[in-house]
Amino acid sequence: MVNIRFTMVPVFVLMAVLVQQIYAGSQELPSGEIPSENGPAHKHGRVLVVENARATSVFAPQRGAIDEMLRAGILSVTGKPTVSAAWLSLVSTQDVVGIKVCSAPGRTSGTRPEVAAALVSELLEAGIPAKQILVWDRRLADLRLSGFFDLADQFKVQIAGSAEEGYDEKVFYERPLLGKLVWGDLEFGKRGEGVGRKSYVSRLVTQRMTKIINLTPLLNHNLAGVSGNLFGLSMGSIDNWIRFENDPQELAQAVSEIYALPEVGDKVVFNIVDALICQYQGEERSLLHYSTALNQLRFSADPVALDVLSLHELDFQRELSKIAPVKNNTQIYENAALLDLGVSDIRKIQVERLVQK
Repeated sequence: MVNIRFTMVPVFVLMAVLVQQIYAGSQELPSGEIPSENGPAHKHGRVLVVENARATSVFAPQRGAIDEMLRAGILSVTGKPTVSAAWLSLVSTQDVVGIKVCSAPGRTSGTRPEVAAALVSELLEAGIPAKQILVWDRRLADLRLSGFFDLADQFKVQIAGSAEEGYDEKVFYERPLLGKLVWGDLEFGKRGEGVGRKSYVSRLVTQRMTKIINLTPLLNHNLAGVSGNLFGLSMGSIDNWIRFENDPQELAQAVSEIYALPEVGDKVVFNIVDALICQYQGEERSLLHYSTALNQLRFSADPVALDVLSLHELDFQRELSKIAPVKNNTQIYENAALLDLGVSDIRKIQVERLVQK
């Protein structure tokens, strides 16, 4: 049986309740509705958190519970009567749908293949042909090591790396900042004025996919704060990205402006945060002693709101564990809000919570 209760609360209230439930065990979420500053739920600023205590067992994802969570989440967010109708309100059977995962940290700390498998199953159920579903990240090697090739074999969907696909000479992001080009970058080995000032977008993004679904883990990132929707998609879509690592302001500007490119961010139809496990230290290494099982999936059309909630969750878990606080590059998310990519003011994020038993 599924026990569902909805509340709309400011996120700091939500976090306090989560602490009480996780550590006291018996505390129930307050009933009723508390209006947020931005009023009724709308595309920007609305987040749904689905929680199911059965979603993991000793940090191992449990596919049955994950299926229940994903199904309940997409039905609730879209308001549609069936899973097929829900996904077809976001994509069509003519689209090539790219599922952007985070595979470099591995299957334990990155996007879990079990969550991606549940998403692929629902897209297939909605009538999206397997050949038009594509699971991707920067490198094929990371996807293979994290188990996504097995997923592709199981469902007969495609798998691709943005780096291996090559880069589009006509679509790029330009900054005066010169980069140290590496093998695989479009301008690697070239000489001349202006070489190294452009970051080219992968042909995978510009030419093959028509719609993108972000599926990101709740994992800290030393530069961006979180390996989230904005950083993951923008930096995973381009070459010559290393040049932004040494300057937080340059990174903040680049992440938001690359995401805002029509060939990139305009293709995103939905974002899901795999918050089954929250790893608050370690970045691209699996460190389960710096992790906690939240058993959540978080849904939103707003990538900024999801990333901001993730930042606060990571800070919160570090505080609980008595780990020294970190200084997050919040300028990334403030810049994104200025470009109307979403809501960065946590007071204006509307959180709904659905608890399954």
